Amino acid sequence: MSVLTIRTDSEVERALDELTRDGASRSEATRQAILAAEREHRRRRLRAEAEALRNDPEDVAASKELAAEMEELRAW
Repeated sequence: MSVLTIRTDSEVERALDELTRDGASRSEATRQAILAAEREHRRRRLRAEAEALRNDPEDVAASKELAAEMEELRAW
C-alpha cells in the first residue's frame, strides 16, 4: 500500500469532519471519497458514450434492424 499526502483547506477539513463523524478515520474517509469520485467519473463517461450512441443515426438504424430481426425470431 502506498502513502498519499495532501494539503487541506478549511473546506476540505469541514468535509473530513463530516465524513469522520461516524467514527471513520480520515484515511478511510479519503479512500472512500476517491473511490466514489472514480465511480462517478466512470458513470459520466458511460452516460456520454451512451448519449453519443443514442444520437448516432447509423447506430439507431442498426438497433432498429436488430430489434426487427429479433421480433421475427420471436414469432417462431
